[in-house]
Amino acid sequence: MKAFKSLTVYSEKAILAGIFTEKPHDDDDLLAMEELQRLAETAGARILTSIVQNRHRPDSATLFGKGKVEELNALAQSIDADVVIFNNDLTPAQVRNLEEALKLKVIDRSELILDIFATHAQTRQAKLQVELAQLEYTLPRLKHLWTHLSKIEGGIGIGQRGPGEKQLEMDRRIARDKISKLKNEINELQAHKVREVTARAENYTVSLIGYTNAGKSTLMKRLTGADVLVQDKLFSTLDTKTHTWQFSSGQKVLLSDTVGFIRNLPHNLVASFHATLEEVSQADILLHVIDVSAQNAEMQIDSVNAVLKELKCLDKNILLVFNKIDLADDDLHLSMLRNKYPEAISISALSGTGMDILEKTVNSHMHGKQNEIELIVPVQNGKLLAYLSEKGRILSKELKKTKFHIRVMLGNRDAVIVKRMNNERSSEGRGTAE
Repeated sequence: MKAFKSLTVYSEKAILAGIFTEKPHDDDDLLAMEELQRLAETAGARILTSIVQNRHRPDSATLFGKGKVEELNALAQSIDADVVIFNNDLTPAQVRNLEEALKLKVIDRSELILDIFATHAQTRQAKLQVELAQLEYTLPRLKHLWTHLSKIEGGIGIGQRGPGEKQLEMDRRIARDKISKLKNEINELQAHKVREVTARAENYTVSLIGYTNAGKSTLMKRLTGADVLVQDKLFSTLDTKTHTWQFSSGQKVLLSDTVGFIRNLPHNLVASFHATLEEVSQADILLHVIDVSAQNAEMQIDSVNAVLKELKCLDKNILLVFNKIDLADDDLHLSMLRNKYPEAISISALSGTGMDILEKTVNSHMHGKQNEIELIVPVQNGKLLAYLSEKGRILSKELKKTKFHIRVMLGNRDAVIVKRMNNERSSEGRGTAE
């Protein structure tokens, strides 16, 4: 297998292509093409031009109609393009037919996203997850990939990164064996991740979620001071990172940054990244970060919710956070968003605006309804005593022989944890709860 090469080395000359089934096409269609351009540029392509077609129904053989394919071919030849990148997902047959007609490499949106993920994967877990997603995407295309690989060496696409040429030449049986092995490895990593997250169950956990490039990493850096990578690129964060967020009151919570979502995120990627997204499913609060300077902010909200639904996390405690308000130059657009989502918190992670309100809101949700509980705690149970001092408001504390009799105010979640901690000691005959 050849070593990975940077996409920017090739700087492939690309034509962007898309088909719109509504006529006339609306703003969402245009924004989708703009997003495709950002994806392609993130992958290292140099965009020459774009071409779109309005069709009631895509052509089953080539997506575009025959005349549009001929127009695309003439355009590609005239500007010496290397690759055509479609905003739509293509079937293996459509890719084959288009490449035969254009004599150029053709990739679709899913393959482009998979390539970007492969470029940005740093940890073993992320690399395994991307490789699994790529192989599952590749499996039904193995026969076609022989010709796909022979047309051009290197550049953007599944054949150039991740599994690589050697694995793409494997037959379906070997590919399935590889997929099975990868799933087993990822399951082991996920089991470890579950244990890791469970071990932190006594800490309040908050996860940042949102559309790619919504500003989650910038917010993580602002709240925790952590030295995290902040780039104006799509999918710059693939691996979940957790740091301590300390409130002005001294209260500490664990804050996790997660992979960004995007519209129509390839299903294989969502499935493969379940291990990475374990933090999301286990978090006490999800901060859904939204770039309100983006004209398609509502579409981004819907796209994130679609992934959360797939992860079975829509019923969790989710706080909407309107980020980049300092960049939102469309007052009407911002007003409409605020009217539709009046509970959202407005901030600028870059300047620090709204951080105090965000902290107060999370703190309020964290403590929730306060409960007064009474406990009898052995003096040697230092862990529980420390937890009570940090998380609760001690109303009274009296030492009787070797046990503290304590009355304390605690939030719902902390009350459950404290009772469990005390009952665990009680079962060992070293404490009782009233």
